[in-house]
Amino acid sequence: MERARAAPETPQVGRAAREQDTQTHAITRDLPKWCLYFTHSEAIFRMHSSRSADITSAVGNLEGFAKQTCAEEAPRFTAGSAAWHRPPEIRLERVQADGYLRVLRPDGLAALAAPWPAACDHDEVLVEIKMPGDHVDVVALQRALLRRQARQVERVEEREPRWMGEEPLWVVAPHLPSWLHTVRALERFASGCYRVGPSPFQFLWIAANELPLRDELVSFLIARSGQALDEFARWVAPRRDVEWVISMLEYLPMSSKTREDLLRRFARSDDPEIEARRQWILQALLADSPEVKEQLIEKGQLTEARAALRRVLARRGFALTAQLEAQIDACSELATLHRWHDRAVIAASAEDALA
Repeated sequence: MERARAAPETPQVGRAAREQDTQTHAITRDLPKWCLYFTHSEAIFRMHSSRSADITSAVGNLEGFAKQTCAEEAPRFTAGSAAWHRPPEIRLERVQADGYLRVLRPDGLAALAAPWPAACDHDEVLVEIKMPGDHVDVVALQRALLRRQARQVERVEEREPRWMGEEPLWVVAPHLPSWLHTVRALERFASGCYRVGPSPFQFLWIAANELPLRDELVSFLIARSGQALDEFARWVAPRRDVEWVISMLEYLPMSSKTREDLLRRFARSDDPEIEARRQWILQALLADSPEVKEQLIEKGQLTEARAALRRVLARRGFALTAQLEAQIDACSELATLHRWHDRAVIAASAEDALA
C-alpha cells in the first residue's frame, strides 16, 4: 500500500521552522546540561515514557517507587556489595502481653520490696510471666520485646498529644538464663532483680527463685521452680485462704511430697464449720474433675467387693494366709473380685475360691 506523501514544504513554512531551530540553539547552546534536560523535555519524556510506565504500573504508589529504586540502584552503585530483598511476611496472629501493671499510687510502692519501687516513675509496666516449663530462650525474649513494642505503638496512637514515654518491660521467670549474660549487660540491684541493657526503656529480669519470701512479692514468687517452689508453697499455704491454696496445689508443679504434706491440711476436722467448708471444697473439685470422681467411685467399689469376699470366706470358716490376703488386696479388677465371691460360696477351700 502506498504511503501518503507529506505535503510539500512552502518557502514560508520552511523559513519559519529554520528560524525557530536557530533561536532554540542560540538559547540553549550555553546552558548547562541539566537545563537542556528541561529545555528538551518533550524528547526526553518520549525516551523514558516506556520505562516510567513500567515502574508506575509495577509499584503503583510512592512507597512502591522507593522500593523499586532501592532494588535497582543498590546493587548497581555498590558493585554488587549490597542488594535489596523483599521481606517475608511476619506472622502476627496474636500479639498480646500477659498483662500490664497500672501504677495508681507510686508512693505506695516505694517502701515495698524490689522490684516494686522500680515502677514508681511509670504509670504502666508491661509484664511477661514465664512459668516453670516455659521457654526462656532468645526467641521467647524477642517475642516479649515485640509485644512490648506493640504496646508502645498502641500507647503513642491512643492519645493526643502523642505520648512520648517508653513502656517498661518486666520479665518474670524462675531463673536468669545463662545465655543472657553473653548478649546483654546485666546489673543486679536487689535479690532476684536485674536491669537488662543496653536498652532505651526500663527492662528488668525478675528471677523468682532468688526473690525473698515476702507477702508483697507473691505475684512474682508463683513463677518459682524446683526446691524454691516447694519452699514457697510451704511458706505461703498458711498465709492464704483455702480456695487459693487448693488452686495452687492444682496448678503449680511442686514435688509430690510437698503436695501431699499440704493436702493433709484438709483432713477431717472436729470443728463443724471447718469440716463443712472442707466438704464443700471437695465436692467442688469433684464436680470439675469427672475423671477423678469416676476413679474414686471405682476405688470404693473395689474396697466393697474385697470386704464382701472376705465376709463370705469367713462365714465358710476359711482362714486366709498372708499370701491370699495379699492376692485379694492386689486385685484391681472388679469382675475378678465378683467371680471369686461367687466361687467362695461353693468352694471347698479359700485356695479353691481364689484359683
